[in-house]
Amino acid sequence: MHAYRIDGLAPHAFAPLFALDDDALRAHGMRRVVADSPTGYPCRVSLAEAAPGERLLLLTFEHHDCDGPYRASGPIFVREGAARAPTLRNRLPSILATRHLSLRAYDGDGWMLQARALEGRDAEAAVQELFEDPRVARIHAHNARYGCFLCTIAREPAQA
Repeated sequence: MHAYRIDGLAPHAFAPLFALDDDALRAHGMRRVVADSPTGYPCRVSLAEAAPGERLLLLTFEHHDCDGPYRASGPIFVREGAARAPTLRNRLPSILATRHLSLRAYDGDGWMLQARALEGRDAEAAVQELFEDPRVARIHAHNARYGCFLCTIAREPAQA
C-alpha cells in the first residue's frame, strides 16, 4: 500500500473574507451561499460537508501553483468558522465517497502524468493505482461534475 496524506487548507487565509459584504465579495468574484442540503457543499478547510443552514463562501482558489501549462485554479467552498481538518493519513475524506471524481496525478514539477474519472467509492483503488508510478508526487481530486477542487493527496515518503 502506498502511503499518503491529505490536509485541509488553513482557515486564517479565508476568515477575513467573511467580514466583507456581498458587494465586496462579488467585486472579487466570490459569493456567499447558505447550504440548503446535507450534501453539495464540501468545505476545503474542514474536508467535511456543510450542514443545511451553514454559511459558506464560494471562491476561486489556485490549487496547482506551478510554472507550467497545468497551473490551475478552480472553485472551492469554505465554511464560516471552519476548523482545519486533522491530517488524514492513508484514508480519504468522506466528501470524496459520494461524488463523481476527477483524479489528476502530477510529478514534483507539476506536470500531469495521468488522470482518471470515476465514482468516489472507487477512489482508494485509483489512488493506489496512480501511486504505482513512482514519479507521481501528488494527486488532485476534483468534483468531476461541478469542477470544485476537493483536496490534494500527497505521497508520503516510504518508511525505512
